[in-house]
Amino acid sequence: MHLKQFSLSLALASAVTAQSLTDALNSQNSSLSVLNSLLAANPDILNALNNAQNVTLLAPNNDALNGVINGSVNTYGGSVKDSSWVANLLNYHVIKGAYQSSAFSDKPVFPHTLLNNQTYTNVTDGQVVQVQKKDGKVVAYSGLKYYSTVKTADVNYTGGVIHIIDRVLIIPQNDTATMTNSNLTALSGAVKAANLGPQLDGMKDVTIFAPDNDAFVSISSLLANMSSQDVGKILGYHIVPGTVAYSSNLKNETIKASDGTDLKITVENDGAVFVNAARVTVPDILVGNGVVHVMNQVLNPDNTSQAPDPSATNAPPPAYNGGSSTSGGVPFTSDVPTPTDTSPAATSEGSNLNAAPMRTGAVGAAALFGGAALLINW
Repeated sequence: MHLKQFSLSLALASAVTAQSLTDALNSQNSSLSVLNSLLAANPDILNALNNAQNVTLLAPNNDALNGVINGSVNTYGGSVKDSSWVANLLNYHVIKGAYQSSAFSDKPVFPHTLLNNQTYTNVTDGQVVQVQKKDGKVVAYSGLKYYSTVKTADVNYTGGVIHIIDRVLIIPQNDTATMTNSNLTALSGAVKAANLGPQLDGMKDVTIFAPDNDAFVSISSLLANMSSQDVGKILGYHIVPGTVAYSSNLKNETIKASDGTDLKITVENDGAVFVNAARVTVPDILVGNGVVHVMNQVLNPDNTSQAPDPSATNAPPPAYNGGSSTSGGVPFTSDVPTPTDTSPAATSEGSNLNAAPMRTGAVGAAALFGGAALLINW
């Protein structure tokens, strides 16, 4: 299914009278007064937004922005003291294309946003958000699978449409930080052991099939004696360069991993996805340069014929002959930091962004609304 994009004229057809972005935001001031104050204090941003055409603004409501200002929301390294970060954060809330709420369904879609600053993203055409309906409501998933719910939909204006959301979107992190914060600590440690972190984080348009910790534990007897080159060979079979394959793009096909070896993708009628014999358990964790799909087996580039078992309730047997678990705990994690809070990326359902300590500390509203103008590069 393709996302139904309304043309600008259709998006405005339901509006009684045409109104500017400023007028539209002011009409919702009871929910958006903090955002309005932010934009009023930074006229360059407001001017850029007013001039943008055919866009969808996911506008954080007062509670959402206040959580960032007072430090009760974990923004994973972003700070309202950093005007550049704030500008890019706002870019991430602007979707290319004017989409009414009726354009979305239970099937996820991944529209691009105006966030294209390479400090934060290396995805062609700009970083994406995942948007779909959940229990009849439109939700937008961002970094680490945190999701925001649309509270007020379809506020039309001359440049597009506004949907008011209850959580600030989280800019997707780089691959290695996402692995750690998603409790993929064995994979994070393996990437470090193979000295692949900077190379992986620097790639453009990548899909990563990420074995969970239990998958690594199941072959820990073999991993203990592997060289960094051997670990790197395994990891290369889990990375697809040059392609960002979100769940809605996956189909029954064979694709090439970064090492040139085939990966067989199987999509069952019920939507279950398998990579060789591994089942994808958590799809679509957005990262700075693409997407991560968590699965329940470490793949073996020398064993590509293992078939999936859709009826299985447990992880498949190891793809490595002689692989078994040991009493040594989770492999590769001795030097991996423990996440400071539990990311919803550890589950397939995601979660609202709970009140976790902001790592950069709390700052006052004056730091957000005052000082230098924040510039958005359109």
